[in-house]
Amino acid sequence: MPELPEVETVRRGLEPVLAGATLDRVRQNRADLRFAFPDRFVDRLEGATVLSVGRRAKYLLMPLSTGETWVTHLGMTGRFTLDGEMLGEFETNAPARGPHEHLSLYATGKGVATRVGYADARRFGFMGLIPTDEIEAHPWFAGLGPEPMGNAFSADHLKARFKDRRQPVKVALLDQRHVAGLGNIYVCEALWRAGISPGAAAGSLSQARLERLTIAARDVLAEAIAAGGSTLRDFANAEGGQGYFQHSFDVYGREGQPCRRNADHPVIRRQVQGGRSTFWCPACQKR
Repeated sequence: MPELPEVETVRRGLEPVLAGATLDRVRQNRADLRFAFPDRFVDRLEGATVLSVGRRAKYLLMPLSTGETWVTHLGMTGRFTLDGEMLGEFETNAPARGPHEHLSLYATGKGVATRVGYADARRFGFMGLIPTDEIEAHPWFAGLGPEPMGNAFSADHLKARFKDRRQPVKVALLDQRHVAGLGNIYVCEALWRAGISPGAAAGSLSQARLERLTIAARDVLAEAIAAGGSTLRDFANAEGGQGYFQHSFDVYGREGQPCRRNADHPVIRRQVQGGRSTFWCPACQKR
């Protein structure tokens, strides 16, 4: 599933085309993704102007001139594509490109029309239209923790959230109520950088170790965003390209390989925590 850096990469690809653009010739090519599209979805999008392109956790947020916000979750295989061609005239419709493109439209901004498609082979993604002034109270967003790249994500925040918790820190960090958007890959990487065992009880971590953890999380996310995210199987950015951070993984997916910090350490191990694969170095990340 695309994690925060991948979603942020898509956001940055869409922003120059969609921010300030009017949505024209919207075509919905099926009734549902993971959930049904909103009622009158095409009518509510068509003719609206996108005010901005934002992100909250793993959601893309596009506030519209209509007072609603177009929300998209990419699921596992969702992807936006941009043709990037300058069209003198609109086609009669925005035709689907391939069997998995479920939404297509033209975005017109600064006199240029760009074709935008949304494809999703597995259809685990979903879209919604939510009144903009009700976003924070909506069930998809209510209760989400702070963004890991924001100032509210700190050692003090984690200390308060993890107080008296015996849950493994790896599992606790994946709880979106503690921190929003931090996913499995980057939690593994951050814990390795911070030298913290994924099995350590969350409530047992000292202030100093939590400081190292928050810094490591921010650093690994920033590096992943700069690299365009990580491409493991299905992720592609808005231009159809792939991310490259997977070539920089220190532990994720490296079971049985030498530790990058010290080749004399035991090899990287894998275990399952909370239904997700955890990769760690037994020497670097002692409890």
